Amino acid sequence: MSKAVMKVAMRQQKLFVDVLAGKNPKHQLLQEDTSVLVANARKLGFGFSEPLLDAINNADISVKATILDTLKEVKGVNKNWTPLVKGWDKPTCESTIDYIVTLLANLTKSKRGTLLPCQHRIPKNTFPLERYNGCPFCKTPFEFGEIENYGQGSTLQILDLWTDKEMRQYFHDLLESKVALDATQIDSLRSLLAHYQVPKEVKVEMKETLMVVIEALVVEGKTEKAATYFSNPNDILRYLWYKHTGFLQIVQPKTIVYRKTRNMLHFTQPRAVKARKRAEKAAKKEMKLKYSRKECRIVAQWLNDLDLSAQQACEIMHPKRNMWIRFIRALRLVEYSKKKGFDNLKTLLDKFHKEEYEVFQGRVDHFRLQRSNNETFALLKQRPGIFARSLFANMLWLGPKSTISNFKEITDKIPTRLLLTLNMYAPLYFTKDASRSVKPLGSTRKEIPANPRLNDYADVQLKWMQKAMEDVCVEALANRFAKMENPNEKVYIAEGLEAIPMAIGERSETIQDVPSALMGTRFRVLGQKVRLFMQWGTGLPAQHLDMDLSCKVAYPDKTEYCSYDELTITGCQHSGDIINIPDKVGTAEYIEIDVDLLTEKGAKYVSFTCNAYSMGSISPNLVVGWMDSQHPMKISEKTGVAYDPSTVQHQVRITQGLTKGLVFGVLDIENRAIVWLEMAFEGQIVQNLSLSNVEALLRKLDSRSKLSVGHLLNVRAKAQNLNIVDDPAEADEVYDLAWARNTAAVTALLLPE
Repeated sequence: MSKAVMKVAMRQQKLFVDVLAGKNPKHQLLQEDTSVLVANARKLGFGFSEPLLDAINNADISVKATILDTLKEVKGVNKNWTPLVKGWDKPTCESTIDYIVTLLANLTKSKRGTLLPCQHRIPKNTFPLERYNGCPFCKTPFEFGEIENYGQGSTLQILDLWTDKEMRQYFHDLLESKVALDATQIDSLRSLLAHYQVPKEVKVEMKETLMVVIEALVVEGKTEKAATYFSNPNDILRYLWYKHTGFLQIVQPKTIVYRKTRNMLHFTQPRAVKARKRAEKAAKKEMKLKYSRKECRIVAQWLNDLDLSAQQACEIMHPKRNMWIRFIRALRLVEYSKKKGFDNLKTLLDKFHKEEYEVFQGRVDHFRLQRSNNETFALLKQRPGIFARSLFANMLWLGPKSTISNFKEITDKIPTRLLLTLNMYAPLYFTKDASRSVKPLGSTRKEIPANPRLNDYADVQLKWMQKAMEDVCVEALANRFAKMENPNEKVYIAEGLEAIPMAIGERSETIQDVPSALMGTRFRVLGQKVRLFMQWGTGLPAQHLDMDLSCKVAYPDKTEYCSYDELTITGCQHSGDIINIPDKVGTAEYIEIDVDLLTEKGAKYVSFTCNAYSMGSISPNLVVGWMDSQHPMKISEKTGVAYDPSTVQHQVRITQGLTKGLVFGVLDIENRAIVWLEMAFEGQIVQNLSLSNVEALLRKLDSRSKLSVGHLLNVRAKAQNLNIVDDPAEADEVYDLAWARNTAAVTALLLPE
């Protein structure tokens, strides 16, 4: 049993213990090593269910050791959590004058004062050195401490048992998921592909999932089997681009170059212009394509074996024409098309280069601009997916009633996930003066204004459009449920499922190693204070790597920031800015938020952010999150370490290489709840964050929450004539909170095709 597989289970609030009890004598009493494991897990904030505890008790000692090591690794126990300041909950009261005096002392090479290991001399009566774990001038830590306070958490995360059978079922659920997987699920899928073979009977639904499966097959040398998963040329392009950049979606090269260049902006360094030019040159170099002869032949064979006409293939390739031209050259496809047995490839390239093909979207746009409704709808009904994605715009352009009437004719051909997405976002779209939050591929989140054509319609008409979309989607979904045979009669639906949104729309790009949550999930604030944390630099050599933990406090009439340049504000205290990381062990920053005080002062909400102040993007494997407990959380008097794994309510790990700034949560002061969300933004400092963008995303997540797992389960129960019971013991089907954590299983049940 590997740690990677164990982490997959932990993300679902489970622990993977294979059926080893049958191989060993069954123990009725807890063994000593089991008791030690339980005690250590409790210190980390975990508890075990009875079936899990029984399985662990009868497992081999090596399994128990692996479990404990995995729990510690996930909670980062072996990382360095020492901040710059000891007792940082009390301000050090340093001033600008202290920095000026210290700067002059070092420039003049004064012999007075204290010489630190970083070779900076700190004059007397400036910084209180007894309060620092490092240099207060260059912000380099060189004193480290251990985590002292364990087990302060007021609630335990109870882990349940997963056997090999259940792990395989989860593997199947990921493969068959009808919505795109987030970064955590993709990482889990990669881990499971290393242990299990893809079953022949499993149908992979999503393109992004398909790329991960194909990658695993290609690594094993099974290129012919990988070819069976490609249905069109753009599938091949997506795979090639994924291998080259790591992006599962086809992000344009110019977007990647722009983001990497943009991340080099730095308003305090005069050489920033040269650095940006070097970054742009390096990014363009990374975009260059180079393939071996063996790789070229494999791709040429894939294209040649596609079961599509040249006309169909060229039409699919057209939207990515510029990228295809680059790949055709790099892969020497023209050369291979002249070889024997590559006739289909030759025909395809001839048509593509001569542009002897017609583009479907061009015909649609031609008739739409002429207001030829009949011709436009006739074409759109041939491509239901295109019709659905352009539905809202067509309702405003061609008329809502005729558009809805024609759309109803093909709803049975539309994927359920797309219908539900339309239903969720219709209220936002058909509202005048309501900005929307969108995220273009590879870019940061943008706020766009409402469609100006909304002003051509009265409010009553816009309300009708919203209601019409809801009726169409609910009717289509109920019809699909009704057609499915279900021999069961009774179903139990847990009350809490009404608050869990469907995993459609917003996808997280960070990895959640603790039990994962959907974007928009609300965490109740248990205590009087919330403590943010950020840890980065583990495993990296000593260097300048300035990551900033900050927060933005919004009042009805003003905004305040707690960050590196303002360590103390009303209701927030920062642990001190760290600019240079120590060798290999990494470093940490904290912010303590006094929820009661902010409530008293009338604050509306607090946005949690992290930024790369250094030129470049956020450091890979940087971890951010927050701690919360009903009991007061202590801070070490010796070192200032304020991390307690048992109080961690949620945390994420950064993996995406283009993010400059990230919002990772919003504290709703009035409702005393933290909304888990993820919003990348272009910004070296927290002041670059747009509050209107955050509000637009919150509105979008709120609209998604209206379509909850519980609501869809009730629609399904009604359509299939199932009786909803209050006692799970009486039910034929049980849907509780534990089941809802497996979003792939949820979508498999509630997104019928």
